Amino acid sequence: MKLWNKDNTNTSQLVETFTVGRDKEFDILLAEHDVLGSLAHTQMLESVGLLSKEELTAIQKELKNILDEIHHSQFTIDKDAEDIHSQIEMILTQRIGEAGKKIHSGRSRNDQVAVDIKLYLRSEIQKIKEEVKNLFELLITQSEKYKDKLLPGYTHLQIAMPSSFGLWFGAYAESLVDDMELLAAAYHITNKNPLGSGAGYGSSFPLNRTMTTELLHFETLNYNSVYAQMSRGKTEKSLSFALSSIASTLGKLSMDACLYINQNFGFISFPNELTTGSSIMPHKKNPDVFELIRAKCGRIQSAPNELTMLINNLPSGYHRDLQLTKEILFPAIEELKACLQIAQLMLSNIIIKDNLLDDEKYKYIFSVEAVNELVNKGVSFRDAYKQVGNQIDKGEFHFDYKKQLHHTHEGSIGNLCNDKIESQMKTVLTKFD
Repeated sequence: MKLWNKDNTNTSQLVETFTVGRDKEFDILLAEHDVLGSLAHTQMLESVGLLSKEELTAIQKELKNILDEIHHSQFTIDKDAEDIHSQIEMILTQRIGEAGKKIHSGRSRNDQVAVDIKLYLRSEIQKIKEEVKNLFELLITQSEKYKDKLLPGYTHLQIAMPSSFGLWFGAYAESLVDDMELLAAAYHITNKNPLGSGAGYGSSFPLNRTMTTELLHFETLNYNSVYAQMSRGKTEKSLSFALSSIASTLGKLSMDACLYINQNFGFISFPNELTTGSSIMPHKKNPDVFELIRAKCGRIQSAPNELTMLINNLPSGYHRDLQLTKEILFPAIEELKACLQIAQLMLSNIIIKDNLLDDEKYKYIFSVEAVNELVNKGVSFRDAYKQVGNQIDKGEFHFDYKKQLHHTHEGSIGNLCNDKIESQMKTVLTKFD
């Protein structure tokens, strides 16, 4: 069944297969939202006199039955159905008769798809928000737990200055705050109702778009019917930037973990059940999880560019090109959620090595502290820098960092400011309300 079927419709099977593509694969994700959109739309149709109360009662009862089937994984898209929209309308008509044929009044498949996608993306944004929040809270907890565990800092992959695991965990927590700002912005762009815009040029029916906006719990609506269709692609692209930002944070964290577990660094380890081995080297403990997070997050970061290439030169109005946005964005959403979840598992079980800075190769890592100590005694910075540099060149440099740390920092490096970072996250989270 096709929503656009006429008596003389006879589409080539090759054309139909090509144009449908992978749509059914992703449409199943929209099933719940398509029903929710139809529940709101039909309630509005009854309110403006396009459905009788009896018709509305029958339609809504059966739509809720279909929704229950979807929730219990008892719903599929038939091979003869073009998409999720035609499948649901076909089932409805089979079960309740002529009233099922009326639910499309005042609606185009264009605005039907648009509202489905926005409802789906809005729901997925909330799920991602919760996963990011959970990871953020774990990072803050680990930051406080390991604030006194020293970690050598690197610049240019060269030994630089002392840091701490508290700062390392906290840095990624604060990075997630900025990522959530982008996710909140995408949420507000997504949370606008396109239903009632038709094919992009409105409807001559007296539709009540404010009513469907309220029924579907949208923040507001896309007022201009042409722009409601133009928001297809743009909405997906906006969200893809937020996903990309979160993926960038996860990718960098994963790269750190891959380095830190390497024997040449040896900063961290994980229980055997969270690493993998080699088929021929019995000593191997590979960080496959972090390597795959790194790879998946690299792929997620390509989504904005893919969507740009897809929609960049489209004129106003609907174009079938937009169908492919689902193939780009929907898998990226699923992969990011999986990466967020597995990162939490790994970081919950991380093992931090003690006394890393006792290693001989880090004997110069406190050279800046030595310079600062001389400056505090009244030596100019430039002379202090030269004095310490000469000691290093002659092999005469020595700095009792444990004594200095105990005296100056009470066992920790740097100010974590985790309370400030947590406050920032709380503020960002309110933007999703």
